Amino acid sequence: MRASEGDQLVQHGRVVGQHDQVSTVVKVLGPEGNPPYRVRFEDGHEAIMSPGPDCQVRHQETRQQF
Repeated sequence: MRASEGDQLVQHGRVVGQHDQVSTVVKVLGPEGNPPYRVRFEDGHEAIMSPGPDCQVRHQETRQQF
């Protein structure tokens, strides 16, 4: 998984009725775009995250096309 600053990480809900959690990559801490990432969630709090298999990267340039 590779991400850049400004990309979004979408962590899919694991339980029926649980919503996806979306965060924005603020800083890439790993080499060459690899995890871990400092992310900012929609409510404003920040965390260090190493995404698992239930996460998806929405690249910034892809989101701008829609």
